[in-house]
Amino acid sequence: MFPKKGKVFPGSLCGNQPGLDYAAVVAAALRSQLGNTHQAVKTVVKWTNVDERTIKNWFAGTNGPSGRHLISLLRHSDQVLEACLLLAGRDSVLAHSKFAAARHKLRELLAILDSEDPPYAISNTQGEPPHLQNS
Repeated sequence: MFPKKGKVFPGSLCGNQPGLDYAAVVAAALRSQLGNTHQAVKTVVKWTNVDERTIKNWFAGTNGPSGRHLISLLRHSDQVLEACLLLAGRDSVLAHSKFAAARHKLRELLAILDSEDPPYAISNTQGEPPHLQNS
């Protein structure tokens, strides 16, 4: 019988978060974003060009992706990126990224609210939503 092979992160402690296992954290991030279905596995196959058995091991948390495959996952998955930043103890980078994304969304919403023909305009003169008006 051949020995078990795979890319396993050395040690069971990662970053400054005690008790976090690299493979388990990546697995949780993948399942969180894609679910735990065969279609999720096929999606990761497209992202990384790795065979299904390897990816099933990633989803199970048995092994973690190697460097180049991790880069492919980071390119496609915000959840894996966040998990890796947390493992690396880079919470501030993650917080800054979320703040920038929230600011961008707020700007989009303000642009909609400030537009001349807002999609939420109410046609009645009393200011009540149509579903609350008396017929």
